[in-house]
Formats: sequence, C-alpha cells, structure tokens
Amino acid sequence: MVEDEQEIRELMALHLLRQGYRVTECSSAEEALNEMNRQSFHVYVLDWMLPGLSGVEIVDKIKAKNPQASVLMVTAKAEPNDIVSGLEKGADDYLTKPFNPSVFLARIKALLRRTQVTASPPADQNDVLLSGLRINFKTYEISYNGEPLHLTPSEFKLLGTLVQNQGVVLTREQLIENIQGEGINVVGRTIDTHVFGLRKKLGEWGDRIETIRGVGYRVKVDIA
Repeated sequence: MVEDEQEIRELMALHLLRQGYRVTECSSAEEALNEMNRQSFHVYVLDWMLPGLSGVEIVDKIKAKNPQASVLMVTAKAEPNDIVSGLEKGADDYLTKPFNPSVFLARIKALLRRTQVTASPPADQNDVLLSGLRINFKTYEISYNGEPLHLTPSEFKLLGTLVQNQGVVLTREQLIENIQGEGINVVGRTIDTHVFGLRKKLGEWGDRIETIRGVGYRVKVDIA
C-alpha cells in the first residue's frame, strides 16, 4: 500500500488487517520500489499523488515486474478523464476519496479473485520445508518431522497452494480454481471439508492453517 498521508494509510491498513490480510505500508514511491525489489504482492493499493514518482508511474513498474498482480488506484482525482487515464495506464480498478470502507474491502476482494494464485512452486523449489513440514512437489510426497503423511490429491494441491502463498489470505474461489483438475472436482463449501481433513492429518501443524471468516484461508507466516 502506497499512500503519503499517514492517517489515510493507517486507516486503510487497519481495515485490511482486521480482515486478515497482510499489509506492507509505504509512504513514498521510493519506499514502494524498494519493497517491490524485496517481495511481491497480489494487490497493490496506490495513491495517485505521491512524493517523487506518481502512483500512475509506479503502475508501469509493477506490471513489468509482476504482470499478474492487481492494482487499485485510490485518489482524490475524481474527474472522468483522470479515471480513464489511470485505468489506461494499467490500473485494474479505481476508487475515489473519500470512500466507504466496505466498498474499499469489496474492491480488494474482487481484485484478489482475479489475481492468479501460485499453485505450483518455481522450478528450483520442488522441495519445500516449513516448520517441520516437507513437501516435494515433484514426487508428491509429504512428511511432518520425518513421518510420511498420506493426503488425497485434493488435499495435497490445497496444502501446496496455501504453503506457496504463505501469509496471503486466499479466498475459497481462488483455492477451488487452483485445485480443480483431472479427477478432482471441488465446489463451494467442500473446501472447508478439505481443510478440516487436512488439519486432522497434519496434527499440530494444522493449527497454522487459519480461517479468515467470510474470506477464506491462509497459512501463518513462518517467523525465523
């Protein structure tokens, strides 16, 4: 989130944090670009008028680095030509200030539904170790503290998607989209059933899978 007005930035962050989202706050374009070089995000919230580069100029850099990410412009510029300009520059949605917090959250959720969620690891990360849980995406083997676990194909893909997006809240719709495949048919609340089964099989590690009420699920960030 890039917003130079501290009060507005902290208010938007508070609304997102209450919904279970991870938020990185930046007050300038320079700070935002530094964060972009350190990590990637599913959704970027940008103010148009910033010190240094404008929010519109940052959009180009975001899309060049992470074309699958979504961008929400939040700005006082409410003229139709400004809105059109922002969208044509690459923003995926546009929200004018002042705004209703419920509308802001709804826009974020909608953008997350559009965002492609990572369902498989990079080529150099076929084997992932997270707090005793080891997942081999190449051999489809999984173990916890050295003990092999036996998951269904749906459970394996669901856990893999959550782990690969550690700390990110994923909606049920995103999870369904990413675990559907040949021989796997998942609809609606069956995601909840799969999560329940995963937690039982994972034992204490299953507590890391958090339910974000009204949204979906995430795996807690592993803090070294």
